[in-house]
Amino acid sequence: MSEITQLSPKAVWHFFDQICSIPHPSKYEEQLAQYIVSFAQAEGLDVRRDNAGNVIIKKPATAGMENRKGVVLQAHIDMVPQKNEDTVHDFTQDPILPFIDGEWVTATGTTLGADNGMGMATCLAILAAKDIEHGPLEVLLTIDEETGMTGAFGLEAGWLEGDILLNTDSEQEGEVYMGCAGGVDVALTVDIQREAVPAEHQAIKLVVKGLKGGHSGCDIHTGRGNANKIMARFLVGHANELDLRINNFTGGSLRNALPREASVVATLPAANIDKLNTLFAHYQQIVSAELGHIETDITLFTEACAQPSDVMVLADQTRLMHTLNVCPNGVIRMSDDIEGVVETSLNMGVITTETNTVTILCLIRSLIDSGRSYVEGMLQSLAALTGAQCVSSGAYPGWKPDADSEIMQVFRDTYQQMYGNKPNIMVIHAGLECGLFKEPYPEMDMLSFGPTIKFPHSPDEKVKIDTVQMFWDQMLAILKNIPVKK
Repeated sequence: MSEITQLSPKAVWHFFDQICSIPHPSKYEEQLAQYIVSFAQAEGLDVRRDNAGNVIIKKPATAGMENRKGVVLQAHIDMVPQKNEDTVHDFTQDPILPFIDGEWVTATGTTLGADNGMGMATCLAILAAKDIEHGPLEVLLTIDEETGMTGAFGLEAGWLEGDILLNTDSEQEGEVYMGCAGGVDVALTVDIQREAVPAEHQAIKLVVKGLKGGHSGCDIHTGRGNANKIMARFLVGHANELDLRINNFTGGSLRNALPREASVVATLPAANIDKLNTLFAHYQQIVSAELGHIETDITLFTEACAQPSDVMVLADQTRLMHTLNVCPNGVIRMSDDIEGVVETSLNMGVITTETNTVTILCLIRSLIDSGRSYVEGMLQSLAALTGAQCVSSGAYPGWKPDADSEIMQVFRDTYQQMYGNKPNIMVIHAGLECGLFKEPYPEMDMLSFGPTIKFPHSPDEKVKIDTVQMFWDQMLAILKNIPVKK
């Protein structure tokens, strides 16, 4: 057990500590899922796995609450695996190491997994509790939310009986969400041919690192840099004059995380290395002047590396550089209907190089389907102009706000009674699973709330301790105030 188990509410922090101790990055959640199944069986609860692998647990109503509407508490099992470059950590084998840092809990060199581990821990704590008033209760824990919402896509009608769903995947106390963006993955693939390294060329590696990164939905409007775009801009500006030839371009690690690092293995005439270093240092000054208010630790440098066996044919290299440089990135449009909320965005998230291809993986988000289609069309046009292939996959719908939501009224009134002020009712520019749940359960009334989590999807992720207590208190009060089923 770590020091966080002494925090309050102890039941929640106990379960979160257990969650941290069991590896559960996306696609590797089974060990944690089995722990949860064993826990539910030990508690004498009805627990099942659906065809997608989601875990569904049912708990009977407490005495006198049997006539209340059924509630589904929902969280996802997986976490985003991100670490600092100097941190040695295997997310499929090693535990997360949480620690208290003043008013926050964070992790040692990695993502914490508070997204959505705090919500999951809260669900488990409620299942374990013997002194909480609630009506008929179900807990839905989905798999693979972060890399494709596989569990939510696979949820079928007939598994859940509840009338209300409380999603726990929001990240700002005092805000409650009643809508979210939809999204789609788009892969641009650029074909490349290779040739021998030119004579008298010497290998060098260009590196961009030290960016803050973060969530490609919640943080897309913050002005943070994209390492892939920063690198591409330099290459377009200076590769020709340096006679720089690219062997490999690598950047980012997840399509839903802002790229923190990018690197290029290249060759150039030995006589041009000093000029490269001068230009790269000057470029860092330019980028720091543009982004330095936010990106305080951005670093650009070159280092020696092994001589590659080949480089991209110059025409293909040029086509790739210009494709990367012109590819849209960031906020495309702000919402006209909801002040301060991004309507449509694109994150140029991951660049990978193979022998004959370079793939650019982007994530488009939009509150409206037409906005998503518009940006998809932009990338299709880019592909048509550059001769790349453009393939969309994994599209998921947004969650349309319901102005007549009964559970939203309950939450608003309960919150005001507890704190003397109303919560902020919001729509989030990120993918919550609620939009997918609406397809098999169109009549289910939904909202999303949670404790304050900063910098999710990055090694700086942290959760504010006092808001976990507030989240717990709110959850118990809402469960007590669920309306009678008519």
